[in-house]
Amino acid sequence: MNAKQAVDWVDPIKWQNTPAEKKLEFLKEIQQRMKTYQDELFQAELDMHGLKRDDDDKAHMVALAMQGLAPIATNVVASIEVYEALVKGEMPQPVKIEQVSDDLYDVHVFPRSAMDRMLHADQTAILRIKGEPVQTNPLEKEGGIIAILGAGNFTAAFEMIRALFIDNCTAIHKPHHVNVGVDAVWEKVFEPLVEYKALSYCDPESGRDLVKDERLTKIYFTGGAPAAKAIMASTDTEFISECGGNNPCIIVPGDRPWTEAEIEHHAELLATFGKLNGGAVCGRAQTLVTSKNWPQRREFLDALELAIREQTPGFTTWYPNVDKTFAAFREAYPDAKLIQPEGGRIPNSDFLFIEDVEEDGFAVNNEAFCQVVGEVALDTPAEAGAFLEKAVAFSNNNLLGTLGACIVVDEDTLNNHRGAVEQAVTDLEYGGIAINDMPPAVWLNPWLTWGGNEEGKEFVSGSGNFGNQLSFENVEKSIIWSSFMSAGHLIATQKHVLQDLSRHMSSFSIEPSWREIGGMTLVALTSRLRRKDF
Repeated sequence: MNAKQAVDWVDPIKWQNTPAEKKLEFLKEIQQRMKTYQDELFQAELDMHGLKRDDDDKAHMVALAMQGLAPIATNVVASIEVYEALVKGEMPQPVKIEQVSDDLYDVHVFPRSAMDRMLHADQTAILRIKGEPVQTNPLEKEGGIIAILGAGNFTAAFEMIRALFIDNCTAIHKPHHVNVGVDAVWEKVFEPLVEYKALSYCDPESGRDLVKDERLTKIYFTGGAPAAKAIMASTDTEFISECGGNNPCIIVPGDRPWTEAEIEHHAELLATFGKLNGGAVCGRAQTLVTSKNWPQRREFLDALELAIREQTPGFTTWYPNVDKTFAAFREAYPDAKLIQPEGGRIPNSDFLFIEDVEEDGFAVNNEAFCQVVGEVALDTPAEAGAFLEKAVAFSNNNLLGTLGACIVVDEDTLNNHRGAVEQAVTDLEYGGIAINDMPPAVWLNPWLTWGGNEEGKEFVSGSGNFGNQLSFENVEKSIIWSSFMSAGHLIATQKHVLQDLSRHMSSFSIEPSWREIGGMTLVALTSRLRRKDF
């Protein structure tokens, strides 16, 4: 459909007046159709990336293709829980609510079920809210038409679920040109909603016409800031967007020395997330913030270089035009370390690691969106309180954007300086903050929000947020707390283990079950007996 046809197709009044019972039926039907089309979605993801199922060398990248459906699937599962409450005349409730200060509240939203607690026993997910927490019933929202301009780096536009079932609006999805093949399969999955005139699909070339249609209530956009600014200049329609940024990982110097195993664990975690999807992950940590005077700084940086080079596999950088970005970083930092994982066997897998960059230079002021990680070493005492104060100020004032941030702090130091760490979480002007985890964990949790935190700042990471299945108002940021050495950290040190885990994780995301938890547990336990496979 072109833009006009796509808008003509949907019937927002009909959808707004559709009862909760019928919407719950749709959600359960979509869940079953995801199971039906799971293999076809997987194949479309492989085709998009030029991968084959039986490619041993690229088994870890095949694994990520298996999980391409997870963002939509987890949002569908969460919406089913929401609507099972709504059909009873109830609003789904948070786990608990805590008052942080006079006008700040922490709403605990996850883990929610016994299965959640089994998989995420050491994790707590929180919505930080300004003012008294208020929920809005999705069925009481005004409704309308939302245009969704999907991302290019991931194919599953979970914003459709937010628009349809949380905002009570009809939706028009305009796929990114990179994802046309996968979106054609998703259109089959969502066919019942298209037939009901709750959803339509717009040609990829019709985006400009779509955003100018005056019948739209909102526009949801994921992409670059320049494109977002162009859309905002062309329309007065409410605009919700996520546009990336340069995300910090704040490494808190410990009150005690980190063990060799702890250093290796976090080096491999950072290396994994620096490489996933060829670095085309909006929430990935791009800038490490360290204390120049931390006695273990050199040891940690050496461990990170080793993890990038030898302990995690190479991932192909594939996103269009980021080769130019990578070249620009190389030109700006000719002495940076150009690392070739697996000896360069995986095509286009070079990784640029830049140590001790200036506090206000190219590496700080630009987003890479490819396999580049820099380190800023602040000249502060190697003491948690003094370091965090300066690290937060640097992250807020120097780095590009406000999308995601993470803090890595060992349990002993956290216990000794909990007030300073909690103040850092409050003071960080970022939309998603992970303590002892990576910011994409926020994006993957449908109960949290995902978006920038740019009130009063120049537009970089976007405006508004996505997610928020519990429909709380005035969310300032989303926060995840995990343990320092969490068994739930995604660390890719074995290609086929990641593939085996992904097979269970994909099915679990569609329909959570103890069977799939058992499968994941078995893979994790037996992974210790398997040899390195690259």
